[in-house]
Amino acid sequence: MTMRTIGAGLASVAVLALATAAGAQTFAETSGPARDGSPAWVLQGSFPDPTGNTSVAPGGVVTVLPRTPPPPRPPGAQRPPGACVRSPICGNRLSPPRGQMQRVRWDETLGYGFAYPIDLPPGIGGVPAVALDSKENLWVFQRKPAGQPQLLKYDRTNRLVLQVGDEAIGHHDKAHGMAVDAQDNVWIVDTAKATVKKVSPDGKLLMTIGQEGRPGDWDAAKGQRLLWQPVMIAFGRNGDLYIAEGHANESPNDTDSDDPANNLGAARIIQLDKDGKFIRQWFGNNVGQGKFVDAHGLAIDPTNGDVWIGDREQYRIVIYTADGKFKRTLQTRNLVCALQFDRDGNPWMASGQDGQFLKLDRNGKVVGAIGRGMGIGPGEFIEASYWVFDKDNNLWAGDTSVGRVTRMVRARR
Repeated sequence: MTMRTIGAGLASVAVLALATAAGAQTFAETSGPARDGSPAWVLQGSFPDPTGNTSVAPGGVVTVLPRTPPPPRPPGAQRPPGACVRSPICGNRLSPPRGQMQRVRWDETLGYGFAYPIDLPPGIGGVPAVALDSKENLWVFQRKPAGQPQLLKYDRTNRLVLQVGDEAIGHHDKAHGMAVDAQDNVWIVDTAKATVKKVSPDGKLLMTIGQEGRPGDWDAAKGQRLLWQPVMIAFGRNGDLYIAEGHANESPNDTDSDDPANNLGAARIIQLDKDGKFIRQWFGNNVGQGKFVDAHGLAIDPTNGDVWIGDREQYRIVIYTADGKFKRTLQTRNLVCALQFDRDGNPWMASGQDGQFLKLDRNGKVVGAIGRGMGIGPGEFIEASYWVFDKDNNLWAGDTSVGRVTRMVRARR
């Protein structure tokens, strides 16, 4: 296999052409005009997902590296963490694979530019989440091989000032969501090992919620504090911690389990107080009013404390009150990979492998878009996921499948 490099000056149309040449474009493009305050959109093909097997040069130039096929699994061996089995999104005999999906890309109308000021340490691994503390230090959570630091801290000048290694916080098999609390502690999620960890500003492990490597159902009456596919965390206005569970890739599997501590197999939200004391949990249970199949996106509305849940594979946002009462559901055209509110209180969503960050109104209508769609060129994302706004409402984002951090800067008026 030959290496492929997409330079920072290459137009996104060339990346689309590359994806088309690779056979990802399977249907004729369709489009929709700008209407009722929403930008125009176009339906385009997918781009081959390198799943973190990339190198990134200064300036954000991405090279997809040759891939060595994994050895076959011995008969009877357990599936690896995160394997996609017995789930609709793994594909079936009638529909095309995920990598051939058609994706809605909205016209960029907000005037943001793209920069790549963060130099990550050498090596492969995507960046599923970034976060900012009160001093505007940027925290980066990266998927790295065992023995390489996965939690990195950069100061306001984009200088690497701290690397937190496995010896301090353990290795995370599936690094996922991250958020910073009001005291500048960093909370990180390992979906595969079923933990949420609280880390001090200087990189010390302060708390672990869940039992490492032991997925299961939370049962407060039994004193059973297990997590099942934790994905993201968010903080209420009073400091309560909300944990979103249910990743969709694996969600149907544990319903077949004979383990009495791990057999519900339902996406849910767990609410704890700031000291980790259980308050309540509520469940998706797949279908119906207020239900959700997975809880991949999670954000707290700063105006009223409502809990916004991104049901990614069902293309919908489900909204509850801070105390778990269902309010309404918003249907979308895109994958709801992550949710966030900007410094002005406006809702946004990251569209995952649709490759954009979308500004919404409170009825879920897209009113603006940032990003050029799925790809590895400038301003593109293989998987746009958990991101953060700085004090000037610029966006900082990683890419779950590419080892780079993008800064999206608002044009000066």
